[in-house]
Amino acid sequence: MRMGHPLPGSLHTTAMARALGLWLLLATLWGLAGCAQPPRAPHALEPASHWSGRLALQVDGQAAQSFSAGFDLQGDAGQGELTLFNPLGGVLARLHWRPGHATLQSGSESQTSASLDALLLQATGTSIPINALFGWLTGLHTSAEGWQADLSAIDQGRLVARRHAPPPYATLRIALDR
Repeated sequence: MRMGHPLPGSLHTTAMARALGLWLLLATLWGLAGCAQPPRAPHALEPASHWSGRLALQVDGQAAQSFSAGFDLQGDAGQGELTLFNPLGGVLARLHWRPGHATLQSGSESQTSASLDALLLQATGTSIPINALFGWLTGLHTSAEGWQADLSAIDQGRLVARRHAPPPYATLRIALDR
């Protein structure tokens, strides 16, 4: 037997090992490509802030509803984007807003409104104090009529805000990623 020349039976084994290695490499690259995100085009106005984590909204009343999701929030009360995710990381909905326009995209359905406040009321059944919410996320004790925010754990990334008036009562819980 001469060194450097594989035996006829091992030639098949070597070719199979190379093919398997190539297949594993391609599968790994394909999997990584699925995780990659395309670069974002820069906005004319970059968002003022960015938060991500989990949120839950419970609205009491005749038709009580509860909703929770992962989220990614960029911007401020005037302009921004909110993306909601299911537990597996799939996009449930995207909310975009700028002065005079707001759009909520969920699957193939889309809702638009002239204001973010009106769109959120339509989508959730309750008024959400957007200006106050951005203040609360930065740790500011911002007042909102009918709402009371507990910021005692904001340093640990926890926020709870409750609406006591007018009905329906609502509770918003946010847990920020740290």
